[in-house]
Amino acid sequence: MYQPQVQQRYCPEKMQQITHSFNTDTNGPGLYEITTPVVNWCRQQGMQSALLTLFIQHTSASLTIQENADPDVGRDLQDFFSRIVPRDGPYRHTAEGPDDMPAHIKAALTQTQLTIPLHHGQLVLGTWQGIYVFEHRDHRHRRSVVVHLLGD
Repeated sequence: MYQPQVQQRYCPEKMQQITHSFNTDTNGPGLYEITTPVVNWCRQQGMQSALLTLFIQHTSASLTIQENADPDVGRDLQDFFSRIVPRDGPYRHTAEGPDDMPAHIKAALTQTQLTIPLHHGQLVLGTWQGIYVFEHRDHRHRRSVVVHLLGD
């Protein structure tokens, strides 16, 4: 059985919660990196140990953590989702254009929420990991991502 080592004790009198939102402008399908503003905001809060939750307030875009070194990764992901969720349906929901229902399906197959630990004041992301809004619609949109930091 796994026995974790206690590195830091829970001190409820020191716990804090902070919520903020970011807007990200997109310009059609693809991955839009938001790592830098999220990391900078977390750093400004001054917490040392916490959990960061990110939540996108949309049903036709999603969030992902992906490689941020090679832009081909994002393009390959976009191509893959275009193959598995064809634009031409058939779909019942067509009132908002031919890209809308495929965008809802892609968002359902991915994530609308991410949780990332903060340790020693830094987000615990891997060397090549970045945080992205994954836009699934064809046109320009302003996407809202709410962030919530809980810790001390």
